[in-house]
Amino acid sequence: MRATPSTEQVENAGVRVAESVDAATRQGLQGLQPVLEYRLLNFASFQLTVGGVVAAVLAVLIALLISMLLRRALVRYGKRRQNVNHAAIYAVSRVAHYLLLLVGVMVALRVAGVPIGEFAVFAGALGIGLGFGLREIFANFIGGLVLLFDQSLKVGDFIEIDADVRGTVRDINIRATRITTNDNIDIMVPNAQFMTGRVVNWTHRDVLRRMRVPFKVAYGVDKERVKKAALEAAAKVPFTLSMEGRHRPQVWLSDFGDGAVEYLLAVWLTEEATKRNAAIKAAYLWELDTAFKHHGIEIPLPQRDLHLRSVFGLRGDDAIALLRGVAPPATTATDAVPELSERERADLAGNDAREEVERPVRDATPDESSPSTLQPPAGAAPTSGKQP
Repeated sequence: MRATPSTEQVENAGVRVAESVDAATRQGLQGLQPVLEYRLLNFASFQLTVGGVVAAVLAVLIALLISMLLRRALVRYGKRRQNVNHAAIYAVSRVAHYLLLLVGVMVALRVAGVPIGEFAVFAGALGIGLGFGLREIFANFIGGLVLLFDQSLKVGDFIEIDADVRGTVRDINIRATRITTNDNIDIMVPNAQFMTGRVVNWTHRDVLRRMRVPFKVAYGVDKERVKKAALEAAAKVPFTLSMEGRHRPQVWLSDFGDGAVEYLLAVWLTEEATKRNAAIKAAYLWELDTAFKHHGIEIPLPQRDLHLRSVFGLRGDDAIALLRGVAPPATTATDAVPELSERERADLAGNDAREEVERPVRDATPDESSPSTLQPPAGAAPTSGKQP
């Protein structure tokens, strides 16, 4: 029979294995010692070795790893809680990333053997470089920090820089801010441009926005009929917020143009439609064209028309046919334009633009039922209560 090894023998074997591993480790470190101590640069008070470079790289990598883990933890925290401010979480993650990266660089310089005190000379030279060659980069970096803390422009906002550039803010980086348009095109805008230029933020304070859709009709068309057709078109578009109440659509007669009467269809949009300016305007124009054809409203063409078309009491193709010597066909009941009843005409006769002017501005007065009165300055002549 084979003898079972005793506990003392097992312990002795374990000790011998540990000693062998320790010896091999010491021998390996002793072999790497000359490589790690090899001097790459040698100045009067500064020596850069291979070991210092390796330690500096490890310090920066550890800082980046901690930053990545922290940002992932913040993202998970924001996804688990619905009422949290995601823009604030994004700002905290970016600032924490910059701070950890700065700490990692300082630690890397320390372990590499670079004297921080003498590094101030290099920092002064770097400051001069920032004043000349790196001025724009430094301005963009500061602009990015201002955007993160100011919160006037946040990730997820829908902004408009000019007539051709509008989209959703995706990232606020060190140099530029990434904007994704509705056509899924990424545009990189330097951060300094937001500090000095004009930016329209469609979702800064509230997601409810009103759009004004301009259109024109020919002279002589009943304005009540135009209003009814425009309101029917707004009702058919699913992005109209409400057809009743304070946010109902309105039709304004804006101008008597050259050859056409100009109107504005003012509609409040739903939240999902706020970020689709061009497509939403096209949707309303589509329904306006359909409603105008149903009500027999003519959209003027960019041309000069002779008034002979209405001399004989006829218009359109009937008048042209009569001028050519052809008897115009009789108008059937199906071709007749629907007439407005007296009640409809009375309901549509209201001036929406006047109501808009007379409506108190939101947040202008604390109580709309008793608006405050502005007192004239001392010495000013009293004014009457009549409006001009």
